[in-house]
Amino acid sequence: MKHYPESELIINGDGTIFHLHLKPEQIADKVILVGDPGRVDLVASFFDEKEFEVQSREFRTITGTYKGKRLTVLSHGIGTDNIDIVVNELDALANINFATRTDNPEFKQLTLVRIGTSGGLQKHVPVGTFCVSEKSIGFDGVLNFYAGRNKVVDLDFEDAFCQQTGYSRHWAAPYVVDADSELVERIAKDDMVRGVTISANGFYGPQGRELRLPLADPHLNEKIEKFSYEGYCVTNYEMESSALAGLSKLMGHKAVTVCSIIANRLIKEANSNYKNSISDLIRVVLDRI
Repeated sequence: MKHYPESELIINGDGTIFHLHLKPEQIADKVILVGDPGRVDLVASFFDEKEFEVQSREFRTITGTYKGKRLTVLSHGIGTDNIDIVVNELDALANINFATRTDNPEFKQLTLVRIGTSGGLQKHVPVGTFCVSEKSIGFDGVLNFYAGRNKVVDLDFEDAFCQQTGYSRHWAAPYVVDADSELVERIAKDDMVRGVTISANGFYGPQGRELRLPLADPHLNEKIEKFSYEGYCVTNYEMESSALAGLSKLMGHKAVTVCSIIANRLIKEANSNYKNSISDLIRVVLDRI
């Protein structure tokens, strides 16, 4: 039986896991993930009852009930590095006995739905669209550090993307992961766009934004917009879906990202007043999760 030493599974003095400051009994099997800690309260404002809340750094958590469903909403901050922390610690809370530091006898599968904002890259993904990440392309490299990476990715899609875009060998090797198909169907139904999302490892240069620093490839976004493989094109940019989909698939959890499109890079359109759209998306996800 595998034993997790103190250096690998860090448990705080109060019995909570290191970063999230949560105990196993404080998380629900269904978890909504958001980037902004302030958005946790917005999601929880729809709950019928709150049973627990805590904040540690950018990780804010509230567990409660919505229409009879026990749910946890948790903020992860920005970037796939934070997703690496959140997914690993949620999995540990669900599947490791903190007293013995060994695996629980029965595996518990979590359902993880990330609600975010995103920038569209195609004309059919205008501002205000709800877009589900059916596939995610990770520019971040996080999944490449885990064994079994090639078993959960679409290797042919990766090769096609690198060839068509002239992806530089100096960048982290991209990986392509499918979201959980049943969860995609449940969340997207027939009223959301299903797309291919790039998770960039930065907001400026990695997404083709140029301020004072010039870009290594100023034409990368044009190549991405023109990319096509087996009927798929890249619909939007964000910064977390790839690691969420990849790590969850490796661990046996169900995960998907759904975003409200608040800007369209192709037609240079943006909406900074997007809070109403996010509220609408939250309500839909709460009903469908």
